[in-house]
Amino acid sequence: MSSDFASGFHYGVASCEACKAFFKRTIQGKNIEYSCPLRNQCEITKRRRKACQACRFQKCLQAGMMREGVRLDRVRGGRQKYKRCLETGGTFCTKMSFSSPGSRSELLLLGSPWFSLVLLGSEASGFLLLSVCLSGNTVISHLLLTEPAPLAANQDNSTSDSSLRTLLTLCDLLNRELLVLIGWAKQIPGFSELSLVDQMSLLQSGWMEALLVDVAWRSQATGEELMFAGNLPLDEAQCRAAGLADVYEAVRHLTVRYRAMKLSPDEVVTLKAMALANSGTNTRINFFPKAATNKLNIQCPDFYFLKNSCFL
Repeated sequence: MSSDFASGFHYGVASCEACKAFFKRTIQGKNIEYSCPLRNQCEITKRRRKACQACRFQKCLQAGMMREGVRLDRVRGGRQKYKRCLETGGTFCTKMSFSSPGSRSELLLLGSPWFSLVLLGSEASGFLLLSVCLSGNTVISHLLLTEPAPLAANQDNSTSDSSLRTLLTLCDLLNRELLVLIGWAKQIPGFSELSLVDQMSLLQSGWMEALLVDVAWRSQATGEELMFAGNLPLDEAQCRAAGLADVYEAVRHLTVRYRAMKLSPDEVVTLKAMALANSGTNTRINFFPKAATNKLNIQCPDFYFLKNSCFL
């Protein structure tokens, strides 16, 4: 935000300690309202970041900092989105509090023998809430629980050129998906224990593969189209016109593979996490705990085959 050295991922984006603390104070203040003495166009740099709090706060929001990540009770640590409790009979119940403009509500889910899927309003929570049986693999259950909801594309109508319009729409969608991906990656067991350098290295190398796993999974029932979003299906001609011919061929190849293997949702979220873990970094990093990886191999017989044959 202020061009200072980033100390880590704070509230969804990489930022320095000063901007992290400023954003936290502002949200916890609840009724704080800043006003810009000029035209809301103040330059925010390391030297001038204290000159205008209004523009600084707006820049934090524009960069992707999430209000929902700040604890309002002033207790140290990020907001705990989920409270878990073990019920008799091996089921899993999840209680989640979430905020939306002008409302606050809670949802209680009781687990079924496999899982039940509930889509909360994506604008309010941004998450798919899954209730998963604890008798299954806990790592996979955690991945299912934190799987983000698909984003919708915002059609760009700033140009009459259809190919350029498609590309601009994809760029906007990609920017928003990257912010969600960063937040999702931090939920993967072991990821947050890595150094900031290693986290950045994995994200920079594996973000594309992780996102394309989702695209391929969504595109299995769409014939020759790729579902970049629920409201953005693109066929081969549209992809080629936008300069995405290679992407189309690669994802179609993945889609055919996934369909033939009849992948289940738990296998897909595992593949997505492994795409990030096994990205093409100079140093391979296995951020899954060893015990968790062994458990995956035992409980998912096809795990070794999946992780070595389903990526680009």
